[in-house]
Amino acid sequence: MIILAIETSCDETAVAISRNGREILSSEVLSQADLHAIYGGVVPEIASRNHIQVITKLVDTALEKAGITKNDLDAIAVTYAPGLIGALLVGVNFAKSAAYVLGIPLIPVHHVHGHIAANYIAYPELTPPFLCLVVSGGHSQLVDVRDYTDMSIIGTTRDDAAGECFDKVARVLGLGYPGGKALDDLARDGNDKAYPLPRSVVSDSPLDMSFSGLKTAVLNIIHNAEQKGETLDHPGLAASFAAAVSDTLVPRTMLAAKTLGYDHIAVAGGVAANSRIRRDMERAAKDGGYTLYLPPLHLCGDNAAMIACQAFFEQKAGVLDHLDLNAYATMPI
Repeated sequence: MIILAIETSCDETAVAISRNGREILSSEVLSQADLHAIYGGVVPEIASRNHIQVITKLVDTALEKAGITKNDLDAIAVTYAPGLIGALLVGVNFAKSAAYVLGIPLIPVHHVHGHIAANYIAYPELTPPFLCLVVSGGHSQLVDVRDYTDMSIIGTTRDDAAGECFDKVARVLGLGYPGGKALDDLARDGNDKAYPLPRSVVSDSPLDMSFSGLKTAVLNIIHNAEQKGETLDHPGLAASFAAAVSDTLVPRTMLAAKTLGYDHIAVAGGVAANSRIRRDMERAAKDGGYTLYLPPLHLCGDNAAMIACQAFFEQKAGVLDHLDLNAYATMPI
């Protein structure tokens, strides 16, 4: 089954084509980072307009690189939730139009389901059930993946997502947008004990997380140094911050796996590219006797390959939609 997938949930326009889910024939991602960098974050209206301008050409490019024509497609898949509503609507409306014109099924895909499916592309041997830590700009969740389309959240952030905090701290440090990679590079040369930072504890829910206090603590250190004219150890602060985030995510992931009785753990989302988190996850999984699946860096961020992969399993489960499909800014997993 050949599926063309479209992902426009935020500021990347992405198109991919898969055969039977895990075989990716082509994958194109066009980033808008340069357009949003001057604003320090994503401007929804700019993102939506840019998706409109490039999506048709990107689909043509994906078809050409896959060596097929639109008449070879068996289905169209699209991210319909969650995300920026205007950006999502561009992808959804394009996908509905294409499915109608070609007379083929339309498959709606939840964005978080897609991130989890990125691991199926990288690891053909991976099958549910397993635990997945999803960490991105909008999500910090521990997901019980019981089957390809049957999942539930067993732990989540009570406030900010980890990726959101990375971007905010990077911006205040003058590292620009997107700030995750720049902050990671800066932290490599820093002392992770340079600044004492809080680790959250949610007393009534040991698998839940909180990052707002950590973010506030880092911003206070930066602002206090500026006001007093003190020299700030940028690499040390970046390393200390990354360590605090990792110390929040990794132990909870191990506890969740133990609670569920799973011996397979996957990680997904843009923050899964962070070198400190990857290193700590590998060490903890080895110590605990777990098999760990970390997606390659090119599958951590938003892409359509993961949507194409998940769409195959959604279709097998009978999850199809019609031309009244809508987009949603929020949607339970």
